[in-house]
Amino acid sequence: MADQELLQLVHNKAKNWLESNIDTESKKILEEMIQHNENELIESFYKDLEFGTGGLRGIMGIGTNRMNIYTVGMATQGLCNYLKGQFHGLNEIKVAIAHDSRNNSRLFAEKTASVFSANGIKVYLFEDLRPTPELSFAIRHFGCQSGVVVTASHNPKEYNGYKVYWEDGGQIITPHDKNIIAEVQKIKNVDEIKFDNSLKLVQIIGEKFDNEYINELKKLSLNPDIIKKQKDLKIVYTPIHGTGVELVPKALKAYGFENIYIVEEQKSPDGNFPTVKSPNPEEAAALELAIKKAKETDADIVMATDPDADRVGIAIKNNKNEYILLNGNQAAALLINYLITQWKEKGKLKGKEYIVKTIVTSEILKDIADKYKVESYDVLTGFKYIADIIKQNEGKKKFIGGGEESYGYLAGEFVRDKDAVMSCALLAETAAFAKEQGKTLYEQLIDIYVEFGFYKEHLVSLVRKGKSGSEEIQAIMDNYRNTPPDSINNSMVMLIHDFEKQKTFDQMSHLRYDINLPKSNVLQFILQDGTKISVRPSGTEPKIKFYVGVKENLERREDFEKINQKLDKKIEGIIKSLGI
Repeated sequence: MADQELLQLVHNKAKNWLESNIDTESKKILEEMIQHNENELIESFYKDLEFGTGGLRGIMGIGTNRMNIYTVGMATQGLCNYLKGQFHGLNEIKVAIAHDSRNNSRLFAEKTASVFSANGIKVYLFEDLRPTPELSFAIRHFGCQSGVVVTASHNPKEYNGYKVYWEDGGQIITPHDKNIIAEVQKIKNVDEIKFDNSLKLVQIIGEKFDNEYINELKKLSLNPDIIKKQKDLKIVYTPIHGTGVELVPKALKAYGFENIYIVEEQKSPDGNFPTVKSPNPEEAAALELAIKKAKETDADIVMATDPDADRVGIAIKNNKNEYILLNGNQAAALLINYLITQWKEKGKLKGKEYIVKTIVTSEILKDIADKYKVESYDVLTGFKYIADIIKQNEGKKKFIGGGEESYGYLAGEFVRDKDAVMSCALLAETAAFAKEQGKTLYEQLIDIYVEFGFYKEHLVSLVRKGKSGSEEIQAIMDNYRNTPPDSINNSMVMLIHDFEKQKTFDQMSHLRYDINLPKSNVLQFILQDGTKISVRPSGTEPKIKFYVGVKENLERREDFEKINQKLDKKIEGIIKSLGI
């Protein structure tokens, strides 16, 4: 689109907003933008926020490309229209709403409830901030047709978001996501949003419901007797100013753990996240205060949850008594190995059990499942696809657990999204079990590598913000898709999985195979030496991500450092070869 056309589009959309019934303060901000800040005007109006892998997410502010009460209202009005069409035969349509600790989250949640109520839809609204997985549980518990959680997960403080869930408790997938977007796009003016300031159909839920959720979590415990013996396991926990502050300690105590240290500086919910640059447990800086606390207390395990408590970062001690961060694949390997081996130990494997992982997650999870004859599924990135597999298998097969490399894990079937509250409890139990065997989690992880191979993964994210960044990311994908490399780091590219074309290209035989997964803008290169490289734009952040996975045999524990260094050099070579 030519610059002049873009400017005309942007000004028309801004004018449309100015002439609507938006509040006086918003009009003032918009007029100032029109007169004095053209770049910000373009970024705020050049497109409408869309549902990605995490729903509606963006920077807060005025405009169609910003998170505000009007874009939230339009999304909710579109969702209402869709729900009324889908469930017109029901006497009552019900939804549940939760929110995190971010700035404006409560406001957005209440406005969302207001729109549902105005459209004759019953609402279960949490009294205060709550973890995202509890929202998933609430949808199924109350027999809701949909749900919304207001969160931008681990994004920086200027972001907020709006995730939509379906009646199974999982995030929306095709066709509902596209259909809801279509309904939202039919709304051309903010004046079409219905609001009910009396909130007449809104029911507040609180602590009593929290207890229902915790009671379900307790049922997942596989070794309560061992926890009794290891009840003094030292656990350091930080909610990073988010929603986990009440329920994670409560879940740990319900499991039987008594020695829990909370990082006081990060205990209070705060949407400005004052102690961190980014409230992302994937980043080492977010765990600095927790590790400091761990050193003071000689903790066995460190846990950090993101603002909506669906992801958890873990730190443990290595054999040199130093605290190291686990990546998401390592934590998943420890958890899935524990769950499957204990299901086996307790005679719970009947031949119909399965796990689920995403295509960018370590293959070690599949290896573990294969050993115990547990079926494993690969799905696209996004926990909504894991939820969909659980839905498809409901009543036919038994879900043990699942995970993704981006620090999200799940066990059991009563929640249908990644659950950091649950993960904290089960990972603490995993640590207690290892300690009962005379091992640390670090030693347990190395044992897994000795048994299944030393898998090592590395993630490189290139940040490209705004409209120009979005175009650059697409250009990178187009280049890899149209002119794929023949070799990477001196290893031949054997297979190319193109999830957008839904085809696998065998570079040796030149044969083509179908990929039976939904379309997604992801490319995956499988090299001759077994390396797996995945390239995908993030669905929730202005990033393009490169996932590098390498593997070597580890014959014995004592060779760990030597093989670790060898894998590091291989990863460095791959990154250099890709030029990222």
